[in-house]
Amino acid sequence: MVFKTGLVCTLLIILCNAFPDGAPPDTCVKDRFNQPNHGQSRSQPLETIPYQIVASSAYYEPGQTISLTISGNDLFRGFFFQARDPTTQEWIGEFVESPNTKAIPECASVTHADNRDKTQAVVVWKAPDHKQGQVFFTGTVLKDYKTFWSNIVAQISQQ
Repeated sequence: MVFKTGLVCTLLIILCNAFPDGAPPDTCVKDRFNQPNHGQSRSQPLETIPYQIVASSAYYEPGQTISLTISGNDLFRGFFFQARDPTTQEWIGEFVESPNTKAIPECASVTHADNRDKTQAVVVWKAPDHKQGQVFFTGTVLKDYKTFWSNIVAQISQQ
């Protein structure tokens, strides 16, 4: 009985802390791409999002970097963003990994590397070395396991 109780407690802890180090690479190719697979939970309406997602540019030159900032007055736990070509929808470039992010180069994506509360995250995307053009950033911000907003498209900084 003690063993069963211990096993159940361990499984509950694992389930409650699922994906503490970010989205897995298969997030890129799931049926609901860019969305977490969190059981029955579904994305909140985009008009209710309490966060701002802003890219420093929508145009790039070969090897240029563009920053993507996620911020808001409400805490969030995680994120997953991809860089895409607006014409072809293909993944392009790569994100630069930092201590609190994890790059997923297979699909030009980036995710959080811990599930601590955040008020802001800044990630850096690097353009392909031999290409120039346009890029947009799309993804998900998670307030918690069951509350998230998906299919977000980053705004472009007006500076």
